[in-house]
Amino acid sequence: MVVLPFRQIHLDFHTSPLIPDVAADFDPEDFARTLKDAFVNSVTVFAKCHHGMSYYDTKVGIKHPALKRDLLGEMVEACHRYGIRVPVYISVVWDNWAAEHHPEWRQVNREGKFIGAEPFQAGWKWLCLNTDYAGYVAAQTEEVVRNYEVDGVFFDIVMQWECYCEKCRRDMMAQGLNPENPEHARRFAQQVCERFMRRVNEIVKRYRPQASIYHNSRLRIGTSREAQFYTHQEIESLPTGGWGYLHFPFFARYVRTVWKEFLGMTARFHRSWADFGTLKTEAALSYECFHALALGGKCSVGDQLHPRGKLDKAVYELIGKVYRRVAELEEWCEGAEGVAEIAILTNADMEDGRMTESDEGATRMLMETHWQFDVIDRYADFNRYRALVVPDRFVPDPQTVRKLRAYLQKGGKLLFSHRAFVDAQGNFALADLAGFNLKGESSWDCEYLLVSKALADGVPDTTHVVNAPSMVVELRNAKSLATIGEPYFNRTWQHFTSHRHSPMAKVTRRPAIVQSADGRIVYFAHPLFRLYAQHGYLVYRQLVINALRLLVPDRLVETDAPSFAHVTLTRQNSRNRKARWMLHLLAYAPIRRTRTIDIVEEPIVLRDVSLQVRTGKRPQQVYLAPQRTPLPFEFSDGVTNLKVPEVNGYQLVVLEL
Repeated sequence: MVVLPFRQIHLDFHTSPLIPDVAADFDPEDFARTLKDAFVNSVTVFAKCHHGMSYYDTKVGIKHPALKRDLLGEMVEACHRYGIRVPVYISVVWDNWAAEHHPEWRQVNREGKFIGAEPFQAGWKWLCLNTDYAGYVAAQTEEVVRNYEVDGVFFDIVMQWECYCEKCRRDMMAQGLNPENPEHARRFAQQVCERFMRRVNEIVKRYRPQASIYHNSRLRIGTSREAQFYTHQEIESLPTGGWGYLHFPFFARYVRTVWKEFLGMTARFHRSWADFGTLKTEAALSYECFHALALGGKCSVGDQLHPRGKLDKAVYELIGKVYRRVAELEEWCEGAEGVAEIAILTNADMEDGRMTESDEGATRMLMETHWQFDVIDRYADFNRYRALVVPDRFVPDPQTVRKLRAYLQKGGKLLFSHRAFVDAQGNFALADLAGFNLKGESSWDCEYLLVSKALADGVPDTTHVVNAPSMVVELRNAKSLATIGEPYFNRTWQHFTSHRHSPMAKVTRRPAIVQSADGRIVYFAHPLFRLYAQHGYLVYRQLVINALRLLVPDRLVETDAPSFAHVTLTRQNSRNRKARWMLHLLAYAPIRRTRTIDIVEEPIVLRDVSLQVRTGKRPQQVYLAPQRTPLPFEFSDGVTNLKVPEVNGYQLVVLEL
């Protein structure tokens, strides 16, 4: 198994052939020493960029016309002298030189137009991996791994859209697929990508059997089915570059259930890639790196080398400040795994693989209330979790329904909502186990919740609007935990009142939240997770958490930390070290200060944070890391109680068991 270093740089070098002074200021000794002084122990350097330019002496590709040296070779040799690991970067589907010289290699959309940048647009042009271009990239890969002692290969932009070029249409028909059917075209594109990954992986392993291999731009929910093609995962997630601050914690919780080794890849830029002349704040970079550690991952910071080949000292002073702290924490992070007691079971693999609004709502709820959770797809092992949360929608298939039934029979718990486990014909797959049936969707555009005492903790004693229709619940032997109030009328041009939805007109006996007779299942008739993502109404979160407490009353970690803080748990437990539990406390608050991005300017100081951790047995010692300051604690009934005197942005608490 490939074991990744903790402190990586992902170094871009997408350099136009029009730039005349490439690597004019490059000094291999200064390059490697700058990285070493910044506590970097791995750097992904470039063989071929998006422009299609190679940065080594190539007989296959096109060497940058202004480059007078073997830049790749000098970088690899210099970094290895300093003990720095060196994977190499190869751009795959974006190669503008190849696109311009071989238009027959380009991806084509359904309308017959080339995919990617248009004739008068700056940007990247997409190549088809079902053409001879795939052989071109394979030959470049072989040339690099044969001639250079690289430690891994990072293939970027391994993406094949539904391509309708002449060759793809012809090959689809040869397989009995119909190119006019979008599903057939998607299936064929997946085959093309897998064939390419298998081909280049074989080349890498032939020459560098210990090398890491990663195919970027493919991470989606459902990527677990491609696990054979990767030695690890790298979660490209620049919070200010369009990904946002929720993308990484969502996908890290997914990735860690499949790959033991993964990186969180942010960047040093204020906004996104190639944002030359900007630096993010030290607080932001610290938050993003520490968040990776807190979820069981390792760190990668993106940069782009100036065309003249000299690293920016200010950039690496910033990175060095953060990576020095990461290095001090590695003793407690090496081999650590994330701990989860519950999981979000997402339907995203049946959509486009991205985080859905319902996933977002569920993730926010659980992070804000400090539950220890994973994100899983339908192929995961359900039995690892005490309870599953299935937000709003889940398309049932026979195999997953069988798995879920077996999970429930073994004592598993289930919280789900709205259309989860309802098929296209409206059939509810779990009616017999849940003790109720679903009879379609109500006709109201808003409804009101009347909550029973069982879920009333922390919920104001009034009716609460839900701006979406519910599923109509028909009880069998389940019990109702909340009922529905109906408005005077729906809001239309013919009948409306005031500025928004109509007030409640009458109370009904229709269930809004129900629990199965055996107590193992709780169901919400409304899409509360999606609505929480849209509106952030805290009552929805409180209701979900109250329901979770019915299912899991003795949760793993309790704390009085504020909702913006993150509290996560990792553990080490190998033959060569004592069993340790590590509590990670992060206190940073991204603030929307522009129309599009969130800014982290400074850490937040928390004082006297109480924690109750269900360790099961009395710890031998509890202390702060890396300070090694002992913490007093009490132990009773399987629970370790402690208080952290101060958290200045980030603090690690170690429980030696």
